[in-house]
Amino acid sequence: MGTAENVELVRRGYTAFNSGDMATLSDMFAEDAVWHVAGSGVLSGTKQGRDAILSYFGELGARSQGSFQADVKDVIGGENYTVGIQQSRAEGNGKKLDLATVITFVVRDGKIAEGREFFEDTAKSDDFWT
Repeated sequence: MGTAENVELVRRGYTAFNSGDMATLSDMFAEDAVWHVAGSGVLSGTKQGRDAILSYFGELGARSQGSFQADVKDVIGGENYTVGIQQSRAEGNGKKLDLATVITFVVRDGKIAEGREFFEDTAKSDDFWT
């Protein structure tokens, strides 16, 4: 796959994520994919494998009472990484989340093999998910 195909894959992933389509997301991730979440909060750390990543995505929905949305601003492709720029928004437990977020994706053999989340304010993200 080339840069354009990787960008399209990531865009489709955002669409599936925002609509809660876990079956499509499952097909898009390599079985041995790894996901890294910045910070030191309850959801931070490394998720090893597709099932752990999908479980993490489910936890985002559960902890935000289904309100979490990744508002895509742009997806940029490069030789080694595809970058998603988004505004992360959610409400839950009397709190609001509204943070600029960047995710770097590594695509291998047409599947997402790695993701790394970076937040505008990691402490605010950690606090929201507590």
